[in-house]
Amino acid sequence: MQLKEHKLNTTLSRRLALLALDANKPLLNQGLRGIERETLRVDAHGALAATPHPVALGAALTHPHITTDYAESLLEFITPAEHDISQTLSKLEAVHRYSYTELGDELLWSQSMPCELPAEKDIAIAWYGKSNLGMLKHVYRRGLALRYGKAMQCIAGVHYNYSLPDDLWALLKKEEGVAGSAKSFQSESYFALIRNFRRYSWLLMYLFGAAPALSKGFLRGRAHQLETLSSDTLYLPYATSLRMSDLGYQNDAQSGLTPQENSLDNYVATLTAAVNRPYAPYAAIGTRQNGEWVQISTNVLQIENEYYSTIRPKRVIRTGERPIQALCARGVQYIEVRCLDVDPFEAVGINVKTARFLDAFLLFCALDASPATSEQQGLEYKSNFALAVKEGRRPGLMLRRQGQPLSLQAWGQQLLEQIRPLAALLDQARGGSDHLDSLAQQQAKLADPALTPSARVLTAIKDNGGSFTAFGLQQSRLHAAQLKAQPPSADERAYFDELARKSLAEQEAIEAEPQSSFEDYLAAYRSSTLCKHCN
Repeated sequence: MQLKEHKLNTTLSRRLALLALDANKPLLNQGLRGIERETLRVDAHGALAATPHPVALGAALTHPHITTDYAESLLEFITPAEHDISQTLSKLEAVHRYSYTELGDELLWSQSMPCELPAEKDIAIAWYGKSNLGMLKHVYRRGLALRYGKAMQCIAGVHYNYSLPDDLWALLKKEEGVAGSAKSFQSESYFALIRNFRRYSWLLMYLFGAAPALSKGFLRGRAHQLETLSSDTLYLPYATSLRMSDLGYQNDAQSGLTPQENSLDNYVATLTAAVNRPYAPYAAIGTRQNGEWVQISTNVLQIENEYYSTIRPKRVIRTGERPIQALCARGVQYIEVRCLDVDPFEAVGINVKTARFLDAFLLFCALDASPATSEQQGLEYKSNFALAVKEGRRPGLMLRRQGQPLSLQAWGQQLLEQIRPLAALLDQARGGSDHLDSLAQQQAKLADPALTPSARVLTAIKDNGGSFTAFGLQQSRLHAAQLKAQPPSADERAYFDELARKSLAEQEAIEAEPQSSFEDYLAAYRSSTLCKHCN
């Protein structure tokens, strides 16, 4: 045990010393950050909007920054990748401010868990037009509705896209004398980051989880162990994120699916198998009902992105390319952190202090040694995460580290001390003290659970008569007022108007192209999935 800890610390110290050199420090400012924020459109009273995606915002199929996720009412705002997260957040705010100029009386829902929802039949699945590409996206979502229920398609989150520059990986490869291709080293280094993320992501749920309660109607009669807070609200008193619990995206088909993250080859092989392995309950439904396509396939996963992971290895895909194909051909380019709740106290769902800490946390995960994960260790990581999302603020909560019990608070403080030199190095590279300031804020949360977002949300809900819906509507109105008070400038308005126009024209052009039958299109799409070799 002591030898292993010494080895981990030595690896991190060596890499820190290398990056602290004046010649190498600028590399820390050359990575990229992007955000995808999901948010429901609701009416002025907090009910799910029944209107289609606003045409004034452009085409959801082709717009680079404004689209929909699973439900027609679930907007997704996508920022360009920036070197500094403050620029990313500025662009995210600009998208929000512009969107409010076209939403009329509608609001953007302030919570991860949905507003009060109508009957399943009245929740519209996202529509992307009549082209084969648009129908593929729509039919995939029909499949999700069959497999998980439409209410699940109304859950929102914040996805954080993170990369380090290729030159940093090249530097580490050279200094450490690692054989093989640059692509292979970079990919395996990102998988090392992912393994460390699995070890420690329970900490993010404690620090940033913001979904301890939900609307009673969301469960649709499902069995649960939640407590009643009021006539319309269920909760768990020490929960941090019910969104990330077994009440979120879970079903029997995925329950046994655990992609191996010890290498790119293992990961791809597991997801490839799931995309091609029939699942009897889905086979009983079939792919078509009454002549209508209802799912892409009857396999465990329709496509690889159906696997709901807290973190994913990613590569920008090319036209007609599948995510697995892109990873196989060109390796891992960045990672996508998917476990962040929408912060209901922030108009854009996340603030810069959270992002600065994420950068330090992810850099720590990238640079610390990351041994392969055994099946038993994987179960331990999963258990720690589950405890953090359902009981994270419980006094004296114990997690397990390499089989030994350790309190969440004690382990959290130890991790923050390990992350501290990373935060200091990022501040040295950028100037200022933003990363260390954010670290101090997280330390305060560990010392006092009342400072966590989940605790603050529960307090605010209780101040609103114990109603999740009343609190959500209050925050949605507050955020709308803030964003509308700073409308886009003339230049910003012109920029987004032109993006909307171009996206509509692009969708129209796609639909004007000769189309094969959807059956043939889908068969070609499915046959392109499978990457037999990643080397």
